[in-house]
Amino acid sequence: MNSDKEPKSAVVTVSTILTVLAHSSAPFISTFLLVHLSAPIAANLSGSGLASSVMLLGREYYQTTFGERYLLLLPFAVHVTSSVAKRVVLTLAPTPSSSSNSTIAEQKDEPTPQPPTPRIHRITSLLSVSAYTALLVFVPIHVITHRLLPASPLLPVTGSSMSSEISTDSVGPSELDFEFVKTALHTWPWRSWVLYAGLVGCVLVHATEGASVILARWRGRGITRGRLGLKGKKRSVLVAGAAALPVLSGLLVMSREPLLALSSLVGRYRATLMGSWAYRL
Repeated sequence: MNSDKEPKSAVVTVSTILTVLAHSSAPFISTFLLVHLSAPIAANLSGSGLASSVMLLGREYYQTTFGERYLLLLPFAVHVTSSVAKRVVLTLAPTPSSSSNSTIAEQKDEPTPQPPTPRIHRITSLLSVSAYTALLVFVPIHVITHRLLPASPLLPVTGSSMSSEISTDSVGPSELDFEFVKTALHTWPWRSWVLYAGLVGCVLVHATEGASVILARWRGRGITRGRLGLKGKKRSVLVAGAAALPVLSGLLVMSREPLLALSSLVGRYRATLMGSWAYRL
């Protein structure tokens, strides 16, 4: 029996540590989302001009040397790594065999307390689906398109018979405002809306689902399947939809504005966007 309890106790300990890491890193990511999404929300009040100003202010939080490394990238890495590691640990953890169960049943005179078996969210749960869809699809495209490619001096130039890369001026941080987003919405409207709406939707659904899990844990209440059932999913989707509405309406306001950037800068925006396979296909 002791040999059966020791692996289970180790699994519980490791799972608890990974859970604490995942939950403690979530507020940093939530703060970034609040700052980052406040820019398109501001467009509802005064268009892309105000949105760009709010975005530039927000960069003082998440795009400085310290802020990007320790307030964004490190918490994000901790959150993803600990969450994936917890799933792997609980998936590979040994389950009690029928023989050990019968042995325990035979020794009812000397009951021994067993540590609770950690619960793992199903891969098909709303929390997991939204997380992995954002992590594997929408977040990489968004980061590459809006963060990495604009800083690269190598931008693709496509021709009728071949494509190549030329060295040109990168889009500097001061030039990368919501005119870049408007260029994407004007040039590739359908795919831009799918990418922006998909990213916002997945992230906010995961945030609302995750917030309910964290609150329940720290209030000392367990998460049962009933609370994560259809009613809980509907509530999370409604809350996420309410949060996404002002973000998407701000994008709609900006999509209806004319492009205000110089034609040469718009050309560089388009060349940058074409560097991503999502806009090049």
